[in-house]
Amino acid sequence: MIRAQRETARKSVNPTSQPSAAHHAGHERPVRKVFDAVRDKQPFEAEIHPSLLTEEMVLEVDAFSLYYGPSQALWEISMGIPKGKVTALIGPSGCGKSTLLRSVNRMNDLIDSVRIVGTMRLNGDSIYAAGVDVIELRKRIGMVFQKPNPFPMSIFENVVYSLRIDGERKKSVLEEVCEASLRSAGLWEEAKDRLHESALRLSGGQQQRLCIARAIAAEPEVLLLDEPCSALDPIATGRIEDLIEELKGSYSILMVTHNMQQASRTSDYTAFMYLGRLVEYGPTEDVFVQPRLAETEDYVTGRFG
Repeated sequence: MIRAQRETARKSVNPTSQPSAAHHAGHERPVRKVFDAVRDKQPFEAEIHPSLLTEEMVLEVDAFSLYYGPSQALWEISMGIPKGKVTALIGPSGCGKSTLLRSVNRMNDLIDSVRIVGTMRLNGDSIYAAGVDVIELRKRIGMVFQKPNPFPMSIFENVVYSLRIDGERKKSVLEEVCEASLRSAGLWEEAKDRLHESALRLSGGQQQRLCIARAIAAEPEVLLLDEPCSALDPIATGRIEDLIEELKGSYSILMVTHNMQQASRTSDYTAFMYLGRLVEYGPTEDVFVQPRLAETEDYVTGRFG
């Protein structure tokens, strides 16, 4: 039912089709400015759609750049992530999507050569301020990776892992959080009689939903999804997409995807990146159907990437 409603609501968004004649009749072809600026090593401002200005932002990125040694991977990115919405990051491989995502919960700190310039704020708190407890930060910003990575322990212990780390020992509390998290992740009915079995015995799709349950058990303010369906079959992918739809509102989700159809189905806002730059950012339907930049139009219609 959820999937059918979502498809109906987004039936006008077809990322593989060409912009309609009506689109070109009412509007000039979008301008092209990104490729020339990149080639000439000139700065440019991303095309930010005005509807974003009315949103409450849970995460704010301001002039954020990242370097791997002497090589610059992200270039002065400024954007906000709306609260309670799904935001998709799209763009060709190597454009910086996952680098930006991993910067939000400071996963890139694990790389010795990384250097950053600029700021990120989570509900007003600086993510990169001196003295920030990165472990506590990662409780506030959950992350799910491309490939499911359940811990080699029981389903139950996977879900309550963050509570155990915090010192929670009450069985009733652990059981309540486990059930609530598995229900939210759409896995309770499949796992309720197997809670003390190894999580490694679950299917790939079930493992990914378990990883989502483990992340939301910590009640994060933001949930990061790094291509969460790339290793899954179409049926498991559909379940994850339905789950994203159900979690929206309760969680602010920032998702990286290479799948244009998935971005159009699941997200409220879409940000297009290219060569470490934010190019265009706006409501998903506008970005796919009526983009403001020619580079965005070329990418979402399959002309490059």
